[in-house]
Amino acid sequence: MNQEIEKRTKWFRGERFGMFIHWGLYSIPACGEWVMSEREMTVSEYRPYFEQFDPVDYNPKEWAKLAKEAGMKYAVLTAKHHDGFCLFDSALTDYKATNTKAGRDLVREYVDAFRAEGIKVGLYFSIIDWSHPDFPKYGDRQHPMRFNEAYKDEKIDFDRYLDYMHGQIKELVTNYGKLDILWFDFSYDDMAGEKWRASELISMVRTYQPDVIIDNRLEGSGEENGSIATANPLSYSGDFASPEQIIPPEGIRDVNGELIPWELCATMNNHWGYCNYDKLFKPADMLIRKLVECVSKGGNMILNVGPDAKGRIPQESVSILKEIGAWMNKNGESLYGCGISEIPKPEWGRYTQKGNTVYAHVFEAPLGALPLYGIDKNRIERISYVSDGSEVRRGEAWNTALYPDTAFVTFGDDPVFTYPLPDAVDTVLKLELK
Repeated sequence: MNQEIEKRTKWFRGERFGMFIHWGLYSIPACGEWVMSEREMTVSEYRPYFEQFDPVDYNPKEWAKLAKEAGMKYAVLTAKHHDGFCLFDSALTDYKATNTKAGRDLVREYVDAFRAEGIKVGLYFSIIDWSHPDFPKYGDRQHPMRFNEAYKDEKIDFDRYLDYMHGQIKELVTNYGKLDILWFDFSYDDMAGEKWRASELISMVRTYQPDVIIDNRLEGSGEENGSIATANPLSYSGDFASPEQIIPPEGIRDVNGELIPWELCATMNNHWGYCNYDKLFKPADMLIRKLVECVSKGGNMILNVGPDAKGRIPQESVSILKEIGAWMNKNGESLYGCGISEIPKPEWGRYTQKGNTVYAHVFEAPLGALPLYGIDKNRIERISYVSDGSEVRRGEAWNTALYPDTAFVTFGDDPVFTYPLPDAVDTVLKLELK
């Protein structure tokens, strides 16, 4: 791993769990953040949402308290999404929250609220913009006007757009204090790298925010890592890779096989922005296990919420986050500051590790005693439950005699009998090794 990246991402690789927040005008039509593109809406057809935007229940202090309760250590808010609307008070456009019924800088309130809870703050910024007159339209892969013949021979000044885009990013990195993450989205086709004047952009960002960590999407996307995984990453290749809605089979490594920082970005249902009919929420136990999987592969998870038009996080998301938080409150030690274990994955769950401490995440109840595969029983000094610190009983018995090199534990009195897991979601054992 590049030494600068290693230094910048040290906190990120320790804190492991964050909150993504997709929120904007698209919360009003309530069918996801791509509605302007999917319905091929003109700027004027989309304009009524700007006039209607009035998040009377927006209270980022509540959001921050929920994130903290869930065990999240950092957060990223969509300061501007693809539709071009800004939640911040940009001097470069009138298309911003301060000119809606909200009448104020919503990003300012977010950064203040989350910092007050001790949560690191990040901002998402879309480098594409469907409302700017100088952004390519006809023939673009996803612009709302991609099929509109009226724009076929339109003359645009893309450099004027880039000046605008760079100017808005400069506002974000100079007006809101120290930022911990900048999450750019996204490159595609030939719209990548220097097409965005990316070297110049990163140089400017680093001038004002030398320690901010940046994702890889000035060059890559959810489909392409970019040069971050090569022997010679470019200045704009970012500090971490950003797989979307999928966990890499072996984590993400560079061409030399060295692990690079990465973060799964995932939704709680099947949309990023608020969708009032999408009730396909992933259960808390699944999300806990997926977070464990990410950490066991050296990665992070940033889990999304999509607040509604009034500024409230959906109750389904709140309930799930509280469930995750209850588990994290007891077991977070096994994830924070942890990473890939030196011991191969066991068939009943996963291992994470921190120094000489291995955490066994048991997802499946054993028949009889639980074999601690891969661990020399002579190296074990102590085994305890992470949730309450109590001792875990050893499970060696007459029927384990054929496996003298394997350590066993039991979840009851008699290791020959079968017992339910103390925590059906994930029972975490702390193995302190010599």
